[in-house]
Amino acid sequence: MKPFFQNPHIQTLYATFYPKPKLPFLKTERFELPDGDFVDCVWCGVPDEGSDTPIVVLFHGLTGSVHSPYILRMMEALQSRGFASVLMHFRGCSGEINRLPRSYHSGDTGDAQVWIADLHERFPESALFGVGFSLGGNMLLKLMGEFHETSLLKAAVAVSAPMDLAACAVRIDQGFSKRYQRHLLKPLILQLQQKYEMFDMKSLIGWEKEDLKKLDTFWKFDDAYTAPIHGFKDVHDYYAKSSARHYLHAIKKPTLIIHAKDDPFTGEGAIPGEEELSAFIDLELHEHGGHLGFVGGSFWRPDFWLYERIGDYLSSFCSVPSR
Repeated sequence: MKPFFQNPHIQTLYATFYPKPKLPFLKTERFELPDGDFVDCVWCGVPDEGSDTPIVVLFHGLTGSVHSPYILRMMEALQSRGFASVLMHFRGCSGEINRLPRSYHSGDTGDAQVWIADLHERFPESALFGVGFSLGGNMLLKLMGEFHETSLLKAAVAVSAPMDLAACAVRIDQGFSKRYQRHLLKPLILQLQQKYEMFDMKSLIGWEKEDLKKLDTFWKFDDAYTAPIHGFKDVHDYYAKSSARHYLHAIKKPTLIIHAKDDPFTGEGAIPGEEELSAFIDLELHEHGGHLGFVGGSFWRPDFWLYERIGDYLSSFCSVPSR
């Protein structure tokens, strides 16, 4: 790796701002949830009815979407290998605010499970896989741990997952990482302000709309909104029950975790030890990579090797012709 890419912030920001692939023929499907809400799911190559084309279900990070560079690069890499892929937007992340006062959170596996179950029913001949990035990676790992050997996913991959939410909330509130925290909190606060126009949010969470600007850390935001609106006692209860770290020992399907020691979002305190991992988990821990970076090569000729690594891993579980 070039010395240039050994800086975690350069890894993180370069991967974010480098030109994204342009994928034609993406198809959006609105999936109605049991509680009356919805998620928008975007396909790259919808399988034909009765097809056995393997499907990879993608989960984005906090405030992410189908426009996130890592999602488009992953779809492109999977398409070249003959996989169909579909991104399940979390509630309110597809460009249209969701219908309920609640939103989504790091441990919310319910929506993903009903979507995966629907895919399994509609495409019974297709092997299903999951790939989650950042928050989506934590959620996916928790889901795999909750369902053990009954998981409908044949294998899973989690990248830069905040597996210990409390440790991550502390790390991202330090040094340069505070800039990432401010950047991510801005759209979260904006969407919460919009919900005040739709619902009596003060009666639900006890905060006046004009006071939301005081929520300047994830810890404060999660304690004020995420925890109470999703049924947790407080932020400590939310972080404890939603951190994938506590579910890793229960995973019973092949799972790859790709993580960097220098991740400026999570820090080394969120990295599990070998004793916390089930025998089905392969933890690839890299010295450098930043958060969702993992860029090699040079400045002018970057190598986004992460997506080929994930493609190699998933391809080892099925035979698909490259396109």
